[in-house]
Amino acid sequence: MSQLVVSLIVVLVATLVLLSSVPLMLIVERRGSAFMQRRVGPNRVGPFGFMQPLADALKLIFKEQIVPDSSNKKLFNLAPVIGLFPPFIAFAAIPFAQSIYWEGIEYNVQAIQMNVGLLFLLAVSSLHVFSILCAGWSSNNKFSLLGALRASSQMISYEIAIGVSIVSVVMTYGSLDLSKIVMLQQSGSGLPWWAFITLPLPFLILWISSFAETNRLPFDLPEGETELVAGYHSEYSGLKWALFFLGEYCAMIVASAFLATLFLGGYNIPFLSTETLRSIFQDFGLSLSWASILTSICQFKCLLAKIGFFMWVFVWVRWTLPRFRYDQLMKLGWKVLFPLAILNVIFTMLVSYFAYWGSV
Repeated sequence: MSQLVVSLIVVLVATLVLLSSVPLMLIVERRGSAFMQRRVGPNRVGPFGFMQPLADALKLIFKEQIVPDSSNKKLFNLAPVIGLFPPFIAFAAIPFAQSIYWEGIEYNVQAIQMNVGLLFLLAVSSLHVFSILCAGWSSNNKFSLLGALRASSQMISYEIAIGVSIVSVVMTYGSLDLSKIVMLQQSGSGLPWWAFITLPLPFLILWISSFAETNRLPFDLPEGETELVAGYHSEYSGLKWALFFLGEYCAMIVASAFLATLFLGGYNIPFLSTETLRSIFQDFGLSLSWASILTSICQFKCLLAKIGFFMWVFVWVRWTLPRFRYDQLMKLGWKVLFPLAILNVIFTMLVSYFAYWGSV
């Protein structure tokens, strides 16, 4: 077995996780919103309504595909596909578990192993806005164009705060390698020293900005139904609209994985280090190879649980807070989050400087 084979297995697992998580989140969102609003929710198709996402997918697949005569048809058809690829590519940079050992050789449980994984993830995830811009412009609809312009300005405003906040994370851990950042947050039997404890302000800024980056309530101004009909996807129907929907939920999963990796220890299990977990499995008579595989599976499940927590918060916030006005959205990004991110970088720089000279 080579590293290429392991990477291909990780890619397959990541793809299955993304594709299977979307229908699961659809039923969670519908039943969750029904629970918050004291409604029943979907309960007709399948047991407890769990087959409702499949029924919706079949309906959208066979629904009529409408393409406006005045649209730019090539970009109009390409825009939904463009929005689907960035989340899948970005998810490949997330470390799923600690390295496994098979026949004395170490293999990384990560599709793409790189020293600048954090920079790669930020660069790829920001490509999602090009799908919205293409959709809004190619539709030749004023409401779609306004939604695309809102999305682009919103993305620029909040990505600046994200980029500045990431600087303090890099200064603290001294690396752009996501695997190294996760390993530095590992702990044994003591209290997990995760980054949200040492860097609470960047964690809060990135968490808030993730709602704006994924166009979720209360930051879904590009889709504002009350003033823009449906925003950038007003002219889309059927399968093309479903691809936008799929891309949005995949982007939410990637944002959740990004937050879990940077601030919640990634795949690290609380109070259990990788070596401790491996030794537990080895005490049952398992070899190092199988112990490392079972350890990776447990760590992967832990990462999925953390992603699930952030995904539930996405649902919780959507059905709790009302939509912001556009001036409130821009004010929060430029006058609150951006100055706080700069102050946090200055504070982190001073702490790092005095900590370094104090240790010399």
